[in-house]
Amino acid sequence: MILCCGEALIDMIPEETLSGVQGFVPHSGGAVFNTAIALGRLGASAGMLTGLSTDMFGAQLANALKDSHVDASHVIFSDRPTTLAFVQLKDGHASYTFVDENSAGRMLTPQDMPQQLPDATVLYFGGISLAVEPGADAYAALLDRHGAECAVMLDPNIRPGFIKDQSRFRKRLNHMIAQADIVKVSDEDLDWIVPGSQGLNEKASQVLGSGPVVVIVTRGGDGASGYLSDGTEVSVPVKRVQVVDTVGAGDTFNAGVLAELQRSGSLTKAGLRNLPADTLRSALSFGTEVAAITVSRAGANPPWAHEL
Repeated sequence: MILCCGEALIDMIPEETLSGVQGFVPHSGGAVFNTAIALGRLGASAGMLTGLSTDMFGAQLANALKDSHVDASHVIFSDRPTTLAFVQLKDGHASYTFVDENSAGRMLTPQDMPQQLPDATVLYFGGISLAVEPGADAYAALLDRHGAECAVMLDPNIRPGFIKDQSRFRKRLNHMIAQADIVKVSDEDLDWIVPGSQGLNEKASQVLGSGPVVVIVTRGGDGASGYLSDGTEVSVPVKRVQVVDTVGAGDTFNAGVLAELQRSGSLTKAGLRNLPADTLRSALSFGTEVAAITVSRAGANPPWAHEL
C-alpha cells in the first residue's frame, strides 16, 4: 500500500451565491489528501495517515477518503478544528489564505506516529505538513522510523509563507530529502532548495548527490523531467488542454507517477535504484495525462481510471 502522510483540509472555493454576493463552498482538499484520492481513483492500493477533526469538515474528509477507496485505518482523530484554506482564483491560478491554528492536522506529535506499518510498502510525504510544527516534526519522525523499510517519495511543495524559521525548516527538509528515494519538485521549489545561478540540471544533480535515486522536476506548461543517479535524463511534454484551474494539478501528477511505478513493479527501493529510463518516462507521461484531466475541470477533482 502507498501510504500518503500529510495534510487533509477543506478548500473554501469562491462561488457566486443566488443573491450575487461571493460565497465560499467547502471542498475536500490538501496536497497529500489530493494525491491519496487520486491514487484510490486510479485503482492503486492507497492509504492516508493524517490528523482529522471530529467536526463536520473532518467527517466530510473521512467520507471522501472512503468514497475514493482510500484506506483510513491510520487516520488520527481529535476534537481540534479542521484546517481551512480560503482560495482565490485569478486566471485559473490559485492563491490561499489558511486558517490552521491548533488544527487536528497541525498538532500531531511524534508520539502520535505508529510504531508499526505492516501494510505500507511506500511512504509519500509532501505539502504544508512539512512546514508547520509540531506536525512537521511528527512526519519527520515517521520517516526516521520507517524510511528504511519502505520506498519513499517526497514533494516539498515549498510555500515560503508557512516557513517561520528557515534554518530549522531547511535542516529538517534536507534530512528528509536524504532519506527519500524519489524527490519531486517544481522548478521554483528546486531554486529555493538549491539557491544559486546553476541550471536546473546541475541543481537536480546536487539533490541526487544528497541521497535520492530519482529526482523529478516539473516546469508548468513546459513539461516534466526525470533524473536518475547514473546521469540519465528523460523529459516529457504536458498534454495540452483547456485549463479551468490548476488546483490539485501537481498532486494528481504525483499520483500518476506513483501508480504507474507501482503497476510496473518498480516502486521498491531496489526497483528505483535500477529504474530503466523508459519506465521513468512512462511514469512521467502517465502523471501528465491524469494531471491534464484535473486541470480541465474545477477544483481538485482527480480522474477515475475509467476516465482515461
